[in-house]
Amino acid sequence: MLQPADLANALRQPLARALYLYPTKALAQDQARALASFGLTKQVRPAIYDGDTPKDVRGDVRKQANVVLTNPDMLHLAILPHHGAWERLFSRLRIVVVDEAHVYRGVFGSHVANVLRRLLRIAAAYGSDVRVLLASATIANPVELAERLTGLEDVGLIERDGSPTPRRQIAMWNPPLVDEAIGARRSALGEAAEALARLVRDGARCICFMKSRKGVELLAKMVREDIERTDPDLAERVAPYRAGYTPQQRRALEARLTSGELRAVITTDALELGIDIGELDAAMVVTFPGTVAALRQMWGRAGRRGKGLAVYVAGEDALDQFFCRHPDEFLERPVEAAILDHESAQIHQAHLLCAAYEGPLEAGDAEFFGPRWEAHAEALVSAGLLRKRGLPGAKESYVSAHPADYPAAKVSLRSSSPDSFAIVDVSSGELLGQTEAARAHSTVHDGAIYLHQGRSYEVRELDLENRRALVAPFNGDWYTQPKRETDTHIERLLDRR
Repeated sequence: MLQPADLANALRQPLARALYLYPTKALAQDQARALASFGLTKQVRPAIYDGDTPKDVRGDVRKQANVVLTNPDMLHLAILPHHGAWERLFSRLRIVVVDEAHVYRGVFGSHVANVLRRLLRIAAAYGSDVRVLLASATIANPVELAERLTGLEDVGLIERDGSPTPRRQIAMWNPPLVDEAIGARRSALGEAAEALARLVRDGARCICFMKSRKGVELLAKMVREDIERTDPDLAERVAPYRAGYTPQQRRALEARLTSGELRAVITTDALELGIDIGELDAAMVVTFPGTVAALRQMWGRAGRRGKGLAVYVAGEDALDQFFCRHPDEFLERPVEAAILDHESAQIHQAHLLCAAYEGPLEAGDAEFFGPRWEAHAEALVSAGLLRKRGLPGAKESYVSAHPADYPAAKVSLRSSSPDSFAIVDVSSGELLGQTEAARAHSTVHDGAIYLHQGRSYEVRELDLENRRALVAPFNGDWYTQPKRETDTHIERLLDRR
């Protein structure tokens, strides 16, 4: 996380500011705790600024913090568009740290690459000479990724790793066949639940990764029910962790993790990244997470201070089965290169609109957005979204054609719905959490069984007008999942082979 160098810089330059970017809120919380542990509270004043930061303390963060910890989403939505309120940060900004850089690939990475260019542009407008530090342990093309993310060309690579690596035992488990004729196997979820319950009973501290939020809740429920048969108290020390929980719920779970109170946590990739969650003995991954880099990050959560067990439970997917038949190729496979394209027209033009809101676009902005940005700006002029200002041949600039609009609110970096529905327990009035509007109709429709922290709730009403789902505790032993149907039609033939 490059903290020592940043702290030394802060100690030498008391007025200097640093900006730390983390892909998840949990990682920012973890690093804030790590910074506070140095005990340098007079010289180093770290503060988190994200969606969970109470509105009444945000002003204090802007004025007092010299190390601001945030995520790309908050930088895009709340900091860059209101850079005037952040003058103290931008005029003294010296270091930007982009942690877990390998996460920024594909569509998300292309969005973040544009956000970082907007950041460097605003910092330059305030006269700041910024140094960008990127950190990643699992990436095949670190220099290329850094150049694509930042637009900077003078990237230096530090790749010698002197940290100790503990011995790790790797186990690959392929659920047994139940029907050889069709190749059907036992449920990967059921196999994982049995193995995880056994590890917990044997005294191991575990983390288990699932792809889906529902899978996380379901597996946590299965493990707890298994352990409850012999030790009800121990079952309470197993918990799920995923997006959609309230900030208070997430902080409470993170505190139980770091203190060692929890014996097992079942999670999505929300806890994949470099969070120090104490001395874990085993890390289990249920089905292939999509990339070798992600798998190694997940396995790396366990065994940091000694021996560790890494478990992979295969599903029925063809790729999972291929890896089980060729374990050596699977385990020796190199991590993937991260690919992104910040000039992808739809993404780049959306961020040019955001940049024009932050300040008129001028010829000098080619330093940040590249030599082709003006062609994209002209396309936005033709679409009526930007307008040209100034005389031809003189100093021209591009400004928003609709100054009252707030373009950042229409651009989601993770391509998920920015709108959300609250999930409320009608029996107690408690806010359980929230879900994106795009998920609401498939997860909290009337009559759906909603799983939350290993407990079941029945959805009494999906209130579209008030953007909330009203739920009540449910004691049944079944759950619901949406039936999805896809119809494909050939609209136009482009080629035939």
